[in-house]
Amino acid sequence: MSSDAENRRRAIQAARGEVPFDLLLTDARIVDMVTGEIRDADVGIVGEMIASVHPRGSRHDALERHSLPDVYLSPGLMDTHVHLESSHLPPERYAEIVLAQGTTAVFWDPHELANVLGVAGVRYAVDASRHLPLQVMVAAPSSVPSTPGLEMSGADFAGAEMETMLSWPEVRGVAEVMDMHGVLHGSCRMQEIVQAGLNSGKLIEGHARGLSGAALQAYLAAGVTSDHELTSADDALEKLRAGLTLEIRGSHPYLLPDIVKALKTLPHLSSQITVCTDDVPPDMLLEKGGIIALLNLLIEHGLSATDVLRFATLNASIRLQRNDLGLIAAGRRADLVVFDSLDKLEARAVYVAGKQIARDGKLLQPIAAADGVTPPRDTLRLAPLIADDFALRVGDIEHGVARLRHIRGARFTQWGEIDVEIRDGKVQIPAGFSLIWVKHRHGRHQAKPQIALLEGWGELRGAIATSYSHDSHNLVVLGRDANDMAIAANQLIASGGGMALAQNGSILAHVAMPIAGMLSDQPPAELAAAFSNLRSLSAKVADWEPPYRVFKAIEGTCLACNAGPHLTDLGLTDGTTRQIVDPVISSQHTTQQYQGAPHNGR
Repeated sequence: MSSDAENRRRAIQAARGEVPFDLLLTDARIVDMVTGEIRDADVGIVGEMIASVHPRGSRHDALERHSLPDVYLSPGLMDTHVHLESSHLPPERYAEIVLAQGTTAVFWDPHELANVLGVAGVRYAVDASRHLPLQVMVAAPSSVPSTPGLEMSGADFAGAEMETMLSWPEVRGVAEVMDMHGVLHGSCRMQEIVQAGLNSGKLIEGHARGLSGAALQAYLAAGVTSDHELTSADDALEKLRAGLTLEIRGSHPYLLPDIVKALKTLPHLSSQITVCTDDVPPDMLLEKGGIIALLNLLIEHGLSATDVLRFATLNASIRLQRNDLGLIAAGRRADLVVFDSLDKLEARAVYVAGKQIARDGKLLQPIAAADGVTPPRDTLRLAPLIADDFALRVGDIEHGVARLRHIRGARFTQWGEIDVEIRDGKVQIPAGFSLIWVKHRHGRHQAKPQIALLEGWGELRGAIATSYSHDSHNLVVLGRDANDMAIAANQLIASGGGMALAQNGSILAHVAMPIAGMLSDQPPAELAAAFSNLRSLSAKVADWEPPYRVFKAIEGTCLACNAGPHLTDLGLTDGTTRQIVDPVISSQHTTQQYQGAPHNGR
């Protein structure tokens, strides 16, 4: 008899009173995710499984008893969509943090690792997380790269790669389908990828950013069943009415008040409403939390604790097809969270597979890294750069004028045009503008760096560089001063990746991320402090204007799958037309330096 079968046999016996429980939790109030009730009950556990949920005080036979008076007992929380890489922590360090906060299961899309390392990156995600007490379900990244033809990442995925990953038992579905254009216009690559998901019988996650009406219906018809790319309350309701599972995310908190208000107008809250973090940086993860922070925001905005807990437990288990999770019920895995209050959720204790693993927000034992798994390093395949590499040029013009297309805006970008002066072969950056610079870092092509004018970010006072840049994770630098831009870029090349600020010829702040150019070796508290310091000091370089021109926007400024202009390692791209666009509208040589820079822009 297998150990699972033997454990279930003992659970049946314990439920009948024939043998004692291994652990008995008494005196708590159960948050019932099926009925919405708060009720008194005791929970008997055998091995990893809940064997019985029975009237308080009706059983006393157990090898170990934990009395939990005046508290609430909930199923473990579940994150239905996360890019763990956004924490910049390896899986075991990430698990230590979120487990202590009450998150016991996650659906990890290792999209960022895959765009650097290909299938090997997904294999690393599986192997590095398999042993964790955190239940890690992995999604097979569908968008490597997210916009073929407009960018080049470290690999290319099509049907064959998807079939390979979907054959692994740890992979439970197709990750967010970001190439919306390819799905809607029938690209062979996307048809292969989605069909592989359909053939596997596993989940297919969506990325329906900006889709509405007929386009949204067509996207669902392709086989996509969820979406976290919510842009407004109306967008959320349309997608819910269309039949998508909503993954309300914590990474865009400014949307939550309107989304909550809209949900409260509905006759009932659907079982197809779940919650996810998507992306949480390390300092925010430690300071405010992951899923727990999102649940508290939803409560603050007017939803009941029982409803938001259901989003993160029963609804999530239904979505992720995990009938062993999400309820405090006999036969389910004993992943449980203890809360002192339902007004503000804070995990007092956490149980995983029937064992207490955390108390008062701290893990009782550290988690070791997986044996035999080597974190991938040395992924920035770039030689050192010089300031001249960051000069914007127009052909071979030494002196003259040109009219250039440029990127306007931070999160929602638009096309702009501006007249510029060229002196000594270099475009003179107009007042109010900065530069964005991108270079391929994966060693798959040797194209020259790409550079464009950037409006709407102000005049950057120095440079900001990152190797963590959605979605191809090439080396990206924003700035005005070529020398500072080179200094920031070279700091990352030397350290194997990360983020850096430069100003006045020296490094202002730096966070090294040598694992795949996106994960750090530092202990979580040290990494969080360094990252927080870098974010704080970035205000010396940039004038932030929430909600769109914010520090986080640096990581997404090259996201070519979104509508509008974006710069990638292949050039200035248009996410709407799926074309690479020549930034030069017109240009003219002059025999001497042009007197007075033009300012005609729109």
